[in-house]
Amino acid sequence: MKTDVMVRISQVSKTYGRRDNRVAALDGVSVAFPAGRFTAVMGPSGSGKSTLLQCAAGIDRVDAGEVELAGTALNRLSESALTKLRRDRIGFVFQAFNLVPSLTARQNVALPLMLAGRRPKRRDVDAALDRLGLAERRRHRPGEMSGGQQQRVAIARALVTRPQVLFADEPTGALDSRSSREVMTLLRELVDREGQTIVMVTHDPVAASFADEVLFLADGRIAGSLEAPTPDLVAARITKLEGER
Repeated sequence: MKTDVMVRISQVSKTYGRRDNRVAALDGVSVAFPAGRFTAVMGPSGSGKSTLLQCAAGIDRVDAGEVELAGTALNRLSESALTKLRRDRIGFVFQAFNLVPSLTARQNVALPLMLAGRRPKRRDVDAALDRLGLAERRRHRPGEMSGGQQQRVAIARALVTRPQVLFADEPTGALDSRSSREVMTLLRELVDREGQTIVMVTHDPVAASFADEVLFLADGRIAGSLEAPTPDLVAARITKLEGER
């Protein structure tokens, strides 16, 4: 298994709100996400987990500290350079599938390449869909697919550029339990078979149990971690954190 660090966050702080009413979403957070590993990020509501994901992915700028992706310091990049890095080296999957209803699965997957001014090759797009078990759904539009299939199209879209790291924000939040398990099994296989680096925010202990490690946040700070998680162990840790608030 790879042990190199893919994403390094060093003493990162991030606040929101007006000058006279600032709220610290992250407070001096330092953490490293290894390459080829699946890390879940959990915590009570308002703990800063989504902010951590957005800062790690270069969606939000940090107020202090540094974020590095494979050795590249994101806070030192211009907006145009940061946009290019996100487009070429990062994949992002959201709770809402964010698919274009009028486009087929194949067209939705090709969309990031087209928006980047690149001519998508059909074999690359089809290969991304095939990896997610969607070979028979290439010509189907989102309304003709189940929620789980739509999320798999969204994952294929995120993977078509072959990103160094895949960030997922509540990827099973809009799915039923069966579809959730299918999506999590696919994410796990991407790590085990292809060495994909995945960082996922979730509130679901079952989804978190598919990860190699769970990182816990509370009040914008690291509140521990758990290797080889199980649903029961994760749920117990979250219950404890919520009781300490």
